[in-house]
Amino acid sequence: MRLNRFLAASGMGSRRSCEELILAGSVTINGQVCRNLATEVTDADFVKVGSRRMLPEKALHVLLHKPRGFLCTAADTHGRQTVFDLLPGQWPRLFHVGRLDRDSEGLLILTNDGDLALRLTHPRFKIEKEYEVLLDRPFDAAKDTPRLLRGVNTEHGRARADAVRQTSPTLLRIILRQGLKRQIRLMLYKVGYEVKRLIRIRIGPLRLTELRAGEWRTLTAAEVKALSAAQPAPAQGRPAKPQSRPAKPQSRPAPAPGVTRRRPRAVPERGAGHNGRPGTSPTGRRSASSAPRAAPRP
Repeated sequence: MRLNRFLAASGMGSRRSCEELILAGSVTINGQVCRNLATEVTDADFVKVGSRRMLPEKALHVLLHKPRGFLCTAADTHGRQTVFDLLPGQWPRLFHVGRLDRDSEGLLILTNDGDLALRLTHPRFKIEKEYEVLLDRPFDAAKDTPRLLRGVNTEHGRARADAVRQTSPTLLRIILRQGLKRQIRLMLYKVGYEVKRLIRIRIGPLRLTELRAGEWRTLTAAEVKALSAAQPAPAQGRPAKPQSRPAKPQSRPAPAPGVTRRRPRAVPERGAGHNGRPGTSPTGRRSASSAPRAAPRP
């Protein structure tokens, strides 16, 4: 097994992050520092990262219905409840795939598979996340849907939705491919709304269905395969920005049949007169600019 894959299977993160550990000289094999990314290891090798021995763990993928009031973190210095308090304590080290803030709820994936976590969260894969959003007042779809699709500036960057669908006066379905912090709440606040409830109901092909808040289940092999092979759906087109004035034509229109286009008259060069003779006007008179200048007085 390739070394970076071995480390990822041991719960050290994605293969890319494991490659950074290897290049930094943090990995030893049988007591020797290894910086070669192509190194193959077996179960008989003694692999360590720092002072910790690495042993491959069985891949574990969990779907959790995160309740409101729980944090997406391994530990909280203020003693608040985290999503890991809802899971068995004897399980291997897991990390959550993406985040839901404390006031949000819904579908959350936890795994020790670094490659799957990278695929589901990295922007280049453009995996869809769908949310159900309850607002404090009726949504003006004609006015505000184009604004959300074009995007708004937030403190964490330019944020935009890939699709917005209104299911009732105050209830929306919003699809994102970005993963900015508190993105939906900030976007809607920018266009004049406050979010009363936010539930993530889908990640890629995986939907939140039978689980109640606080319940979890392990993913089936077919679900893991579907997540690993998930491809981005075509994005909903952004509304075109209105033009303040009509665009200029790229070329002059062709003349009508039987009409000869008049050629523009050539402009004589500066200093040249009529018929190309310098210093004369079209009437044949000598121009004032060509008259000899008086010699300067001594």
